[in-house]
Amino acid sequence: MFKKILKISIVIILIYLSYLLIIFPLTVPVSDLKRKNPETTAMMQYRIEQWKSMGKKVQIKRIWMPLNKISPYLIKAVLIAEDDKFFYHSGFDLEAIKKAIERDIREKKLKYGGSTITQQLAKNLYLKPSKNPIRKIQEAIITVRLEKTLTKSRILELYLNIAEWGEGIFGVEAASRHYFNKSSSELTAQEASRLAAALPNPIKYSPIGDSKFIERRANLIYYIMQKRGIVKEETNSLVEQFPSK
Repeated sequence: MFKKILKISIVIILIYLSYLLIIFPLTVPVSDLKRKNPETTAMMQYRIEQWKSMGKKVQIKRIWMPLNKISPYLIKAVLIAEDDKFFYHSGFDLEAIKKAIERDIREKKLKYGGSTITQQLAKNLYLKPSKNPIRKIQEAIITVRLEKTLTKSRILELYLNIAEWGEGIFGVEAASRHYFNKSSSELTAQEASRLAAALPNPIKYSPIGDSKFIERRANLIYYIMQKRGIVKEETNSLVEQFPSK
């Protein structure tokens, strides 16, 4: 009797793992994202559950902004800060992943992800923010599907509109209005640098204030934009210059 129960349990576990590792990531409605903007995300739902368990009432702030209406400075700043090779890889930055693994081994913990913008989009849209191996496999499969289904510009537009920028603040337009009292289309290079600097941990770090981490990171992002001549550019639509996939 025990052996029978054990076999049934193993079969159930294998079916569940198959669902998590293969069926689920292959069935999320990626193709819908070509024209439809997501109404909510897994990260938003995760935060709602988190706030509820803490007895907190937080209103989600989010305003969709088309990519060609977002400040070119913000677009460039985020690319520099989060995924400088975004337009030249197919979803994974192997060099960044290698460095992240080396740091993890050195520090004996799963801390660094080396994630590209596409990987972050996959995670934010459909997965919970854990670092277990199953979730990383799910993320990888969804990342491949996003890259094959959507253009690079659409992936970037989605990411900028669902990225978390503080408690209850999702997307660059809500973040820009919350922190700088202006539309994301009006952001200066300095403001864009500070918003991009906060992305690694937007709950811990605010784009405004006197955080040394934000100041150092924003200054570096701004310096790189200066070195590349981005700050001097007058065009209102740098995104039109980006190569399409």
